[in-house]
Amino acid sequence: MGTEEALRAVASRDARFDGCFIHAVRTTGIYCRPSCPARTPKPNNSLFFPTAAAAQAAGFRACRRCLPDAVPGSPEWDLRADLAGRAMRLIADGVVDRCGVRGLADQLGYSERHLTRVLTAELGAGPLALARAHRAHSARILIETTAIPFGDVAFAAGFSSLRQFNETLREVFGVTPTAIRSRAQRSAKVPGGSAGAVQLRLPFRTPCDVACVLRFLGERALAGLEDAGSDHYTRALRLPYGTGIATLRPHEKYVACTLRLTDLRDLGSAVSRLRRLLDLDADPVAISEALGADPALRSAVAQTPGVRVPGSVDGAEILIRAVIGQQISVAAARKTTERLVTALGDPLAHPDAAVTTLFPAPEVLAERAQEALPGPRRRVETVRAVAEAVAGGRLALHTGRDETELRQDLESISGIGPWTSSYVAMRVLGAPDVLLTGDLALRRGAGMLGLSEDPAKIQAHARRWSPWRSYAGVLLWEAAVSGTPRLQLAS
Repeated sequence: MGTEEALRAVASRDARFDGCFIHAVRTTGIYCRPSCPARTPKPNNSLFFPTAAAAQAAGFRACRRCLPDAVPGSPEWDLRADLAGRAMRLIADGVVDRCGVRGLADQLGYSERHLTRVLTAELGAGPLALARAHRAHSARILIETTAIPFGDVAFAAGFSSLRQFNETLREVFGVTPTAIRSRAQRSAKVPGGSAGAVQLRLPFRTPCDVACVLRFLGERALAGLEDAGSDHYTRALRLPYGTGIATLRPHEKYVACTLRLTDLRDLGSAVSRLRRLLDLDADPVAISEALGADPALRSAVAQTPGVRVPGSVDGAEILIRAVIGQQISVAAARKTTERLVTALGDPLAHPDAAVTTLFPAPEVLAERAQEALPGPRRRVETVRAVAEAVAGGRLALHTGRDETELRQDLESISGIGPWTSSYVAMRVLGAPDVLLTGDLALRRGAGMLGLSEDPAKIQAHARRWSPWRSYAGVLLWEAAVSGTPRLQLAS
């Protein structure tokens, strides 16, 4: 986005650009979201940054009126498959806090020096500064939504000391932690509940068809691991420091989220993964404009405003479920996978009603999959091979993977073909330009919209949908079903 476009977005207070860039004001030393309701400054007093971390590094502090960090993430990180985009996805998951810059560089396959140089050049800040911005955001959430002591907040958010915590919050927000909590209490944001429960809002760009994604997840919900109702979706989470249970409830402009964590250091990772699960950082306007330009999809786009692609909170889980769901119905895949969860899943230390169990760990599946997994021997062998590769560190399924390399790694495993590798790339990496032309329901949906059902012809026609073919695929799945639109994907 150029400076003139950014100035127009700020002048119109266009909320569609919140999270896409940061607006800083020279005369006040404050940075804001583009839609901030404050008086619009003169153009020569405006500066624009790609990230909040870049604005902080330039000496600006966050606006207390518009809270620029409490916005949807940039859709650019999924659209970009380059080093910067993949690094941002891992930083949001807390990799720098857990493993340091060297650990981040190792996962991406580059040197620390090269990674820092690329991020600084493209995003205006290095990995440490970007991670610091995420820590400050996590700390603010804990301060505003819980009553736990500040020392525990600092530890949970990833700060190495209480002094560093206090200094960072004063630099970023211009006030002390005490002032942030006092303001939240006046706004009735602090529930004063248990230290392990965090209630927060996950914002998104409207329109957003969250209900369709939750319906997709609910239809495939596994007893013990997940619980779905007409107005909620709850599931167990396996996180870097411990476990958790998340409950999601859709609202008009946000998704209400209740998190129960065994270790509050997992807050940032949990929020990042849940946002990716629901695809909350997508740009609905860009998607609808591109897909709606095709007469074949125009009516489908109008009927499904804000289409989203279901994501993932656990790459290994998605891959195992995809392998089990190959060439069988949704109901059969669900029943088979439930047996696996019941037999081999780790029980939660603090269950919540119907959610009692974690998805089986790769180490357990590598040794015992044949005990609980019925069906063809080849499928059992593929599940074991996948689990052994993940448990042994030969197959990485994190969001920082290069899409082409991940597909090659997956298809090198016997029993995994292009459909499964593409599906995993779409769900785990959030790849926006994947079209599963080998899927029967997708081809049937294409026919209902007046397109050929031949995979080669669908692929040729779909070139005009790039770079949003994953979203076009969702529209085709919905078109395959008469009556109430529903996603039709086996896994």
